[in-house]
Amino acid sequence: MTRSQPRTPTACLALADGTIFYGEGFGATGDTVAELCFNTAMSGYQEIMTDPSYAGQIVTFTFPHIGNVGANPDDDETGDPVAAGMVVKWMPTEPSNWRAVQGLSDWLASRGRIAIGGIDTRRLTRAIRQQGAPHVALAHDPEGKFDVAALVQKARGFSGLEGLDLAKEVTCAQSYRWDEMRWAWPEGYARQTEPKHKVVAIDYGAKRNILRCLASAGCDVTVLPATATAEDVLALNPDGVFLSNGPGDPAATGAYAVPMIQGVLDADLPVFGICLGHQMLALALGAKTVKMNHGHHGANHPVKDMETGKVEITSMNHGFAVDSQTLPTGVLETHVSLFDGSNCGIRMKDKPVFSVQHHPEASPGPQDSFYLFERFAEHMAAR
Repeated sequence: MTRSQPRTPTACLALADGTIFYGEGFGATGDTVAELCFNTAMSGYQEIMTDPSYAGQIVTFTFPHIGNVGANPDDDETGDPVAAGMVVKWMPTEPSNWRAVQGLSDWLASRGRIAIGGIDTRRLTRAIRQQGAPHVALAHDPEGKFDVAALVQKARGFSGLEGLDLAKEVTCAQSYRWDEMRWAWPEGYARQTEPKHKVVAIDYGAKRNILRCLASAGCDVTVLPATATAEDVLALNPDGVFLSNGPGDPAATGAYAVPMIQGVLDADLPVFGICLGHQMLALALGAKTVKMNHGHHGANHPVKDMETGKVEITSMNHGFAVDSQTLPTGVLETHVSLFDGSNCGIRMKDKPVFSVQHHPEASPGPQDSFYLFERFAEHMAAR
């Protein structure tokens, strides 16, 4: 019997359709329910697990060797893991990296997150692609005692992400300043001491590396909660407004975010959005969003810039998309996915306002699109 097939399974993944996967549990014990997605990145599992955009989701990692570099505080994208759990093929080994502070299992356990190893992730990924992101229940019991019927019922009882506003659950409780820049050898994270532009960043579930990229582009960043109003934003007299990534259904978050964004647009400020921020901007401009079959989650997604013809390899993490057929007059589609043609970017014709669906800050992923932060800075400098 191999390590990935324990004699007595200690973890169970139950899909709402009744499919059951048994494996070896690690991390925290107990059970949780969520939507199941898959991520194709070969590295960056810690950044993925702490990305607030994964609230309400369990992540299946298609790359088999997860956990081999352990975990450390520098790689967290927020204070604690936000993803509900993780699914991997091989059980994590002892970490082999000079930066490791904890092993992956201990890191998950200390943060209350459940994981299962020894799973046929190819089969699971094919099921997600063919049937759409399923609702699942994941349980870890060291004694291997599972009420499978009850787990299936829990999976079926999960309400799903459509209509769910999760930004309020992951946003900051109050405003704060940010000056930490991108990591660089050998100093690590330096501080921005000579900012040129004053930016208000709306936190729908912002990753730390996005804020670092803004600081590295010369921005003095003030972060406001997702529920901030246009009056709250404009009272800070910013040179530009940034709309962050985040989880949940954009239409639900748009109930309070859209009026704020429309107020900012009326003030003729430069605006830059990423991921959920991209979807919020599109909604504010009059477009619509749709739930995708299984979403885009990975660090190898090709995106074409429709204005330059350049193809960028990007990091993505989204289960909803902007419906490009609903973009109003005066709004251009600037980027599209070369995987399925879905919308990945927009801009206004007559204002310095733009957004992208992919993640130019990477962490994990390639840095092909970092120039977008510099473009935002250029728009502010041109005011």
